[in-house]
Amino acid sequence: MTSATVVTAPPPLSPAEAMKCARAIVENSGSSFGFAMRIMPRQRREGMYAIYAFARAVDDIADGDAPADEKRRLLQDWRQEIARVYGGTPQTPVGMALAKPVERYSLPEEEFLLLIEGMEMDANGPIRAPSLDTLFRYTRRAAGTVGILSMRVFGVAASPAADHFALSLADALQLTNILRDVREDAEIGRLYLPREMLDAQAISTSDPMAALREPALKNVCADLGDVADIKFAEARSAMRGLDRAKLRPAVMMLGVYEAYLDRLKRRGWALEGPPVTMTKREKLTRALRYAFFPSLRS
Repeated sequence: MTSATVVTAPPPLSPAEAMKCARAIVENSGSSFGFAMRIMPRQRREGMYAIYAFARAVDDIADGDAPADEKRRLLQDWRQEIARVYGGTPQTPVGMALAKPVERYSLPEEEFLLLIEGMEMDANGPIRAPSLDTLFRYTRRAAGTVGILSMRVFGVAASPAADHFALSLADALQLTNILRDVREDAEIGRLYLPREMLDAQAISTSDPMAALREPALKNVCADLGDVADIKFAEARSAMRGLDRAKLRPAVMMLGVYEAYLDRLKRRGWALEGPPVTMTKREKLTRALRYAFFPSLRS
């Protein structure tokens, strides 16, 4: 369990020290989101660091080795810390880093709590062959929350189009993650592929490792990949009425994750062999092409 997952009361930190902790969490994670944050002005970048550090902390709890009861207790601790953030008395480095962005960008408290709910779904799991409704309830919490919070930090005015863009892109990114990590998730007892699609391919098992042995599982992945394509298209459509310059960090991630999805398609959804990866150079090239030279997309 990393130190980021534990909610304790450390010695008081200055805002700069707290933000340094949040930035370190982002940089140490090796996330694809790191370089997208770097193109943002300092205050907005710091807001994203704080949001990501919080998301990383609660995700580490859900993915950790602690018993379910302990995970639930730690996530409840984070609920209390979010209440302290909004009450002006955060006690953790991540909470302290969140305090100023929460105030500056009017970040909605309910989105942080929804994200915790998503991690509770994993902690109470493992999730295995959920219904489509349950899967999208999960993606709304695990990814949509970060999308909505990010739009506020980007400076995009709240609107139905902005929310539609954020939530569609979040679904697309999360579904791509699920498709990229089918084997890795199965090895820790998880199977996020939806029951309706499994049933359509006559796969009745909900056991993740047994599902991997089903030849038709590739067809399930292809079907869910089609849904991800639809979500990417919905995000593109919603983006047309928004300020593209403000959306550049999100568009960079759209470019990178569409590339992941394309690679999964090209290998025929094969679940054996090494995982689909991209080098830092490939990610950066794709991201910059999407963000600054959309006419060159390929």
